[in-house]
Amino acid sequence: MKRLLALALAALVLSGCAVSTTTSVPTVPAQVPTPGGAATAAAGAPPAAEQCPDLLASPRPLTPMPAPGQMPAGSTMAKIAQRGKLVVGVDQNTLNMGFRDPFSGQIQGFDIDMARAVAQALFGNPDAIQLRALTSDQRIPALQHGDVDMVVRTMTITCDRRQQVTFSSEYYEAQQRILVKKNSGISGPDQLAGKRVCATKGSTSLATLQALPQKPVTVSVADWTDCLVLLQQGQLDAVSTDDVILAGMAAQDRYTEVVGASLAAEPYGIALPKGDVEMARFVNGVLDRVRASGTWAASYQHWLFGLLPGPVPAPPAPQYQD
Repeated sequence: MKRLLALALAALVLSGCAVSTTTSVPTVPAQVPTPGGAATAAAGAPPAAEQCPDLLASPRPLTPMPAPGQMPAGSTMAKIAQRGKLVVGVDQNTLNMGFRDPFSGQIQGFDIDMARAVAQALFGNPDAIQLRALTSDQRIPALQHGDVDMVVRTMTITCDRRQQVTFSSEYYEAQQRILVKKNSGISGPDQLAGKRVCATKGSTSLATLQALPQKPVTVSVADWTDCLVLLQQGQLDAVSTDDVILAGMAAQDRYTEVVGASLAAEPYGIALPKGDVEMARFVNGVLDRVRASGTWAASYQHWLFGLLPGPVPAPPAPQYQD
């Protein structure tokens, strides 16, 4: 009897194991995250033609230049010297121009060298400086609100911006170009019609893209690294901005390349509060020294040679107001 009972139980278990049940698992489509604040940029009015014939003209340098620690009484330089630190708005996301070194945690690059040269002239110490990371669209408000003494952040001199800030003489000239994935089929602006192209909010690059006759779909983000991430994720077809910024992106991703001729010249200046002519004259004196002493060429050699094609160029010649 016990043997028959055991056989019956075994048969029941086996029959239970043979029962097939089907569980329905809902399918959830994969969501690719986007950087915070990324959005399709509404096309604005075409940019007006530049109406300032002396676009790059800046106040003549102070002569003679004051020695460190001996700034003219009542000047902006004297107030900064009394505070003990030069406060500068910079980038922390553009490789070799203004970026945070992952090992030291310090912000460094070509733009940072220019800022430190001003601190050296003020204090006799290039480290008497406080760097504040800004996005492109924070640059002018930071100056207007007094949050920084100046901005050295790949900032293009334009007529519109000259109504809001005072610029130094030109210290670097970039060219707006296009970054794409290799073998994308895009070789220049003619292939951008209907393509999703990224630029940062508040940049001249965004306005230049929106004015193209090919009518790309522009996507605006806070920082240039966001553009690179979106391109890598396949959410963009291209990124367009200054060649020195794009070269840094291409150096970080060997599957991308910079293509096409220049869409626009991008002359960089150090931005200062509107109307502070004496500070502009002081900064221009510093930039004159940087050019003449070989400091500019040495900084280019260190940060940009090899990142950009060709030999170390001569620094842009300054233009001064009569």
